[in-house]
Amino acid sequence: MIDTIYSLSTGAGSSGVAIIRLSGPASEEVLKKLTRKRAPEPRLASLRRIHNPIDQNAIDEGIVIWFPGPNSYTGEDVVEFHVHGGPSITEEVLKSISTVASCRIAEPGEFTRRAFQLGKMDLTSAEAVADLIDAKTIEQRRQALKQFDGQLAGLYDEWRKQLIDILAYAESAIDFSDEELPEGINNTITNNILYLINNIAQHIDDKKIGERIRSGFNIAILGAPNSGKSSLLNRLATRDVAIVSDTAGTTRDVIEVQMNLEGFAVIVSDTAGIRDTQNEIEFEGVRRARKAADEADLVVVVFDALDLPDISEITKNYISDKSLVLVNKVDLLDHSLPGEINGKETLGISAKTGEGFEEFQLRLNREVKNYFGNNEQPVLTRERHRKALEDTLASLNRSTQAVLPELVAEDIRLAVRSIGKITGRVDVEDVLDIIFGEFCIGK
Repeated sequence: MIDTIYSLSTGAGSSGVAIIRLSGPASEEVLKKLTRKRAPEPRLASLRRIHNPIDQNAIDEGIVIWFPGPNSYTGEDVVEFHVHGGPSITEEVLKSISTVASCRIAEPGEFTRRAFQLGKMDLTSAEAVADLIDAKTIEQRRQALKQFDGQLAGLYDEWRKQLIDILAYAESAIDFSDEELPEGINNTITNNILYLINNIAQHIDDKKIGERIRSGFNIAILGAPNSGKSSLLNRLATRDVAIVSDTAGTTRDVIEVQMNLEGFAVIVSDTAGIRDTQNEIEFEGVRRARKAADEADLVVVVFDALDLPDISEITKNYISDKSLVLVNKVDLLDHSLPGEINGKETLGISAKTGEGFEEFQLRLNREVKNYFGNNEQPVLTRERHRKALEDTLASLNRSTQAVLPELVAEDIRLAVRSIGKITGRVDVEDVLDIIFGEFCIGK
């Protein structure tokens, strides 16, 4: 890496302080040219006047920090300029850096990519950097920090080490087939493979909890037209995000709102009223509503209290183990509600007045918390990890059926490679662009 990369690492626009970061062999040269002084003591903040190296005009007075490699974020020489965050100042500092030979603007994620390539972190930790930056809830931050600290990598590296040990046994059975090998070596290989298969399978069978923490727990509000779904969404969101009207069929598309419940990211979807219709546009809305319900982690099934004792059979079909049953508009009722519908306990609420809403909110929070549980073990956070582990399992399962020892060894070797793709312990150039392309420029 002969280029020196640089970028504004803080947000664009006006701010109290802006941080401009450089990484690469010319970092110290840039520092000297812009400050007209030698580099300060490593990792100590130093107040310096910053100049344009071409016309020598002063740009700003700020803090300079020098991180000589390999003791830096990227493992290369790194410099940070902490300047006042006015656009004119940051633009002029960036322009001044560009005048130094071999300096160029960083690509998205390139700082962290260099850190990975120079062995400062593995791929799971690099992905966690992006997750930490994007974290909007407590649980997203906690999960990202655990992954950044290497908990996920530690688990996968341990499994990889066990696979390499098994591979060594398998290859010894090939290379020394004419020699006297330890008794029961084939049984040892098989038992160790089955042990790993069981552990990896349990790890994968996780309800995609880690991925849900990252992307959000999906809740779909479903019910007949005019049952109060949009009013319920507005009360949950504490703002008017959906149009509320007495006209049935007002909601034609899926309206999504991102929320924070008990520290977890949640996406609540208001859907079109479920009913049989000949209207082409409404029919598409109903199709999307059903799709949202099928893909949701929790379905809030809403019934209109004024329709009782008649109940929409179409809506009843969506009551399942992953649903909460609400009867809305209880403020207009003069009789009691049914205790259950289709075997599920009913909650009476009024989305308009708020009656019963607090109990519903508590129940909703409890459902979300119960879904995620209190598991402190490392969890899968990306589909990329899941696919690699599924490939690992497929190779291991195939190895238990192989007849020839050469085929057993080859399947184990493929398993080692698959699990190594998660942390980057193999050649993973083909996945780097995808991973680091998700980053902001200054990271």
